[in-house]
Amino acid sequence: MQTERQRQLSTAEERRDTVLRTAIGAFASRGYFGTTTTEVAKAAGISQAYVYRLFPSKEALFVAVVEYCFVRVRASLEAGAAAAPGSSPEAVLDAMGDAYARLISDSDLLLVQMHAQAAAVSEPAIREAVRAGYARMVEYVRGASGGDDRQVQEFFAVGMLCHLVAAMDADKVDAPWTRTLTAGIRHY
Repeated sequence: MQTERQRQLSTAEERRDTVLRTAIGAFASRGYFGTTTTEVAKAAGISQAYVYRLFPSKEALFVAVVEYCFVRVRASLEAGAAAAPGSSPEAVLDAMGDAYARLISDSDLLLVQMHAQAAAVSEPAIREAVRAGYARMVEYVRGASGGDDRQVQEFFAVGMLCHLVAAMDADKVDAPWTRTLTAGIRHY
């Protein structure tokens, strides 16, 4: 007689991670305001009640997604810093910028970041998550690169310009204004 394999259930932490990864795609498509927890649950293959068991509200789920994205950004910047061809602030910042440009070629991550910034305008919990994430990123970039305030500010300013260039597909438009915006901007 054959024994039935017992189905191994995911731990709550594994399921939480699955929901977060799934929610990135859902929130990327429709943003914080346009996405429902029902859509996230359906995409994750679980019930909406289970989503609420893992996250007490849609806001808490989105904040967790924002934090998860900042973790991915940090990991990318760390990899870039480790691969820098030298230790000068310019070399490290350039390598981190390249790593970040590669990371945001994942349009879901880029879109979640943009939606989070938009929602931060009116949603205090999201605003705080975005502030806290950027605070950690700025201090990491400053410490890892040894850059001064101007260099670190420029690093983030170029990163925001990368968001704009990628969101508009500006590199696919041959016009004087796009050449101005995209000059020196890496896009993968």
